[in-house]
Amino acid sequence: MPALKPAKVSPRPRLPEWLRIRLPTTDGFSHTRALLDELKLHTVCQSAKCPNHWECWSKGTATFMIAGDRCTRACGFCAVSTAKPFPLEADEPGRVAEATHRMGLKHVVITAVARDDLGDGGAAHFARTISAVKNLNPHTTIEVLTPDFNDRDEAIDTVLNAGPHIFNHNLETVRRLTLRSAPGRHTTAR
Repeated sequence: MPALKPAKVSPRPRLPEWLRIRLPTTDGFSHTRALLDELKLHTVCQSAKCPNHWECWSKGTATFMIAGDRCTRACGFCAVSTAKPFPLEADEPGRVAEATHRMGLKHVVITAVARDDLGDGGAAHFARTISAVKNLNPHTTIEVLTPDFNDRDEAIDTVLNAGPHIFNHNLETVRRLTLRSAPGRHTTAR
């Protein structure tokens, strides 16, 4: 049997210069990561596996994700883990406020996983976090990006009454776009 000749492989074409991303060379990324690790905070940057989180972290900013890193929904487009969440951490609002202060943020964005296991969907935890950030960082604008709170107006009122400067809603978390309604129970989306 004759020996097979290896197939010629063409070299992979180089990406154009405008498409290449240069990773940061400053210490900002590692400082942000160390602070978040020290304060045991979650960010949507990490939990949602954002491919660009190095850019934000190298500039000393991040989007805080409160109420844990386990979501009660399983949206097909989201990389955040779906699992039974841990109980809320009472000191988390203070840790977010401390991180905001130590990072010197003039504008902070706070989001959360969907917490269908909580009667208010985590609205009171949002309110406590907003208050803690305001108390320690009175000149920082606060933007919240909330889940749908299972369409409970009183939960939205709880967050609004805490006085965030900007209120946004994660439109992609509405029930009809999710694949399941609670941990361990798959349902058809509405």
